[in-house]
Amino acid sequence: MRLMERLKSIVDDAMGELEASLPADQVGKVARVIEAAVIRGMLEGQHRAVDACREIGAEEQDIAHKVATAIREKNDVLIVNLTSLR
Repeated sequence: MRLMERLKSIVDDAMGELEASLPADQVGKVARVIEAAVIRGMLEGQHRAVDACREIGAEEQDIAHKVATAIREKNDVLIVNLTSLR
């Protein structure tokens, strides 16, 4: 499943549990808050992965640099995709 589909699924699952207990005018606002929290969590995980790559020993720095670059590129794509949804 693609990242954006996973994000929507996470938000939809959370909203499915909450919608019945929320006033109709708050549903969209709560969905945006959940989406923002999920995005922050995903980005934090990716930042930790980049940090872990930086801690790799000198003999593996080339591979670690390639992995860190790939993670950063995916972060950039994620941010662009999420920005376009708003």
